[in-house]
Amino acid sequence: MPPGYRRQLYRDDAVVLRVQKLGESDRIITLLTRHHGRLRAVARGVRRTTSKFGARLEPFGHVDLQLAGSPEGVGSALHSVSQVEAIDLYGGTFLADYPRYTAASAIAETAERLTPIEREPSLRIFQLTLGALRALAAREHDSSLVLDAYLLRGMSYAGWAPALAECAVCGTPGRHGAFSVPAGGSVCPDCRPPGAAHPAPATLGLMSALTSGDWSVADAAEGPVRRECSGLVAAHLQWHLEKALRSLPLVDRRTGP
Repeated sequence: MPPGYRRQLYRDDAVVLRVQKLGESDRIITLLTRHHGRLRAVARGVRRTTSKFGARLEPFGHVDLQLAGSPEGVGSALHSVSQVEAIDLYGGTFLADYPRYTAASAIAETAERLTPIEREPSLRIFQLTLGALRALAAREHDSSLVLDAYLLRGMSYAGWAPALAECAVCGTPGRHGAFSVPAGGSVCPDCRPPGAAHPAPATLGLMSALTSGDWSVADAAEGPVRRECSGLVAAHLQWHLEKALRSLPLVDRRTGP
């Protein structure tokens, strides 16, 4: 730490993505903040039964915090949590609902992977993540659809959106019948590489609806279409991340019509 450096106090609201044990009574909390991007902070004493805010720092919660540390990255990479106020604690909502809990876990892990640089502001990913957790808690849509909508929009923000309305290779407009993850999405007959998938037209329609937020189309999709859509979305995401998400295989895809 530079001589004379004193840790700043600042406030931000955040989504709790992950918690890890530290020592006998502390935790390291991975946070996605509204204004300061993803960061890690030590919450001291939160595992003690006497802790005043331990229950507020559980995964999937939306909290308002006071943090000690440098938003600019001076000094230690680990901040310290000095105050926490609950805004919406979604974790308890998901505990008794396996499909929603696993979908929330995949959302949190994806949010962490989409923000690889600590303390780099990522307001769009923050808003998208918070909105997805709210949608899961509201139970207005199937959890698998909420997750796939999140993944598709997150890839769009990262510049990895699959081509759906044109050929990913030559740009010929139209909804083509083949889909190639390495090529970048839908491909026309002239550009179709060996091994390309041939999804049902309704599957590509569902992917488009989830990307644009057309929930009337998404909610009406049949179970097989939803599952085929989920497979393509997961394959496309993990191709670009270059490493599998640990939580994605655990997601319950059996819900829906």
